[in-house]
Amino acid sequence: MKRLVIFDLDGTLLNTIADLGAATNYALNKCGYPVHPISAYPQFVGSGISKLLERVLPEGCRSEENVESLRPYFFEYYDAHMTDETRPYPGITELLTQLTQNGVNIAVASNKYQDGVRKLIGHFFPQFKWVAVEGQKEGVPVKPDPSIVFEILAECPTPKEEVLYVGDSGIDMETARRACVESAGVTWGFRPAAELRDKYAVHIVNTPDELQNLIL
Repeated sequence: MKRLVIFDLDGTLLNTIADLGAATNYALNKCGYPVHPISAYPQFVGSGISKLLERVLPEGCRSEENVESLRPYFFEYYDAHMTDETRPYPGITELLTQLTQNGVNIAVASNKYQDGVRKLIGHFFPQFKWVAVEGQKEGVPVKPDPSIVFEILAECPTPKEEVLYVGDSGIDMETARRACVESAGVTWGFRPAAELRDKYAVHIVNTPDELQNLIL
């Protein structure tokens, strides 16, 4: 049985893609760039807001200056609309209930900006006690750098063999590998199972029930 489960947020606990895409398209439109279909956004997300905004720009326009021009419009829209279409994946609330009732500590490690992570967790999962809710913060490198995992372990000291890191992307699997903790890749998120295998996921699970059985 695991004693601490660290969850990625976007694509793992919450399906956020429609609201992320809408906010990014709003910013692109405001700055005169072409927009993208929402179905394209799973390939753009996962590495933080700066990298998202860089990736959606036309190839010849991917400068730091242009990224910065998009940023205020993205936040203007996303801060007001981040819960419009976002929902927990089916079975996630039940999974978190079972884990916490069995004494498993739960935490979040996300490349989304810190304030956004806290707002989403507070909105969708206020009934749970989280030992740590960590997003992207200035001065702390984004995943797959393992610093965010080490921050969580400092807040909730746990032997690494009793920790499971859960995410939907190769970035998450690499984060777990660099932190020397066991990983579980979920197939209901934004990335294909092949990416999880390529990044050496220790486990690949298809449903929250499978994940619950693995943890407990």
